[in-house]
Amino acid sequence: MTTQTAVGAAAVPALAARTAAVGGSPVREILALTARPEVISFAGGLPAPELFDAAGIRAAYDAVLRESPQQVLQYSTTEGDPTLRATVAARLTARGLPTDPEELLVTGGSQQGLSLLASALLEPGDTVLVEDPSYLAALQCFGLAGARIVPVPTDADGIVPDALDALVAAHRPKLLYLVPNFQNPTGRTLPLARRAAVAQVAARRGLWIVEDDPYGELRFGGEPVPWVAGCAGAEDRTVLLSGFSKVMAPGLRLGWLRGPAELRRACVVAKQAADLHTSTVDQAAAARYLADRDLDAHLATVRNAYRERRDALLAGLPDALPAGSSWNRPDGGMFLWARLPAGHDATALLRRAVAHQVAYVPGAPFFAGPPDPATMRLSFTTHSPAEIADGLTRLAAALT
Repeated sequence: MTTQTAVGAAAVPALAARTAAVGGSPVREILALTARPEVISFAGGLPAPELFDAAGIRAAYDAVLRESPQQVLQYSTTEGDPTLRATVAARLTARGLPTDPEELLVTGGSQQGLSLLASALLEPGDTVLVEDPSYLAALQCFGLAGARIVPVPTDADGIVPDALDALVAAHRPKLLYLVPNFQNPTGRTLPLARRAAVAQVAARRGLWIVEDDPYGELRFGGEPVPWVAGCAGAEDRTVLLSGFSKVMAPGLRLGWLRGPAELRRACVVAKQAADLHTSTVDQAAAARYLADRDLDAHLATVRNAYRERRDALLAGLPDALPAGSSWNRPDGGMFLWARLPAGHDATALLRRAVAHQVAYVPGAPFFAGPPDPATMRLSFTTHSPAEIADGLTRLAAALT
């Protein structure tokens, strides 16, 4: 599209080159194409909306607006609501990661935490290491910052520490980004031994670790694994990101960043430049919700539903995917990762799937290195077991 200018007027300056180089999210574009209600979609990374505690959240907003409207409708500090930070710190401490409220910065979703870190840490041309495949919006964030993104090989257990060590030595990156619990897109969980090895690489080589943990409280099988942030050698160089999108409601856009003081202060400055502070009323309502309601009891309900839906997806995959396909069995989160037989292209097949009113996300966009075209991400959270079975019947028809 050509920009219209007055006769004799000079054209406006061009947009930043990095915005054109990074582009939009193909996953978001797929979701727009499959938003019709008749489509059974395994594409979205969305929490189940019928499981939101809407009544509890509404009561929390009503309470803070009734009791302290002048405070919760006013500007507030950049660092975040003190009560909310104290509550988050207490939850982290109870789960095995001792945390002081002062170590936390409240953000507009954990995605903003990534953007703040990119602003605070990265110069154009700096190298960032990521799991391959990796969370797509993180690739966008680092690309927009002008970083050089280098993929680290993974296997069924996640990032390979020996490969990481070699790449850190060769490229001298600024940071490593990873999602160790129920990773997006693969659903994999990094074992404790590998977390400890990653921490030792970071300590020995000099490296920041960005540990993104939006799904950690959605475990419905197996035993919890300690955070990388708590592993020896990583304590002073790990930033932990998480939030309330997957455990309360994504529409709140509330997240948090836990990190060392100097980096946290830099992120505070970056946040002041971005939005001054996260919504005062939303923070106050979230803090009130956590005080008045039993989030753990709510999460037990969510986890039970997700387990049932994961099991329905796993039960139907042998008949839905072509012979020779493979997939994993995540112990939590929202996704599983499947691979079609050699020679199949999940991106090319998506059009046929949508014609059969079913959808998934091809795996190719998640790779920072050469993509595996046969891979796909399947989400199991937003449909009932019966709907999942129906969707898999449609998928089988599309892939035959």
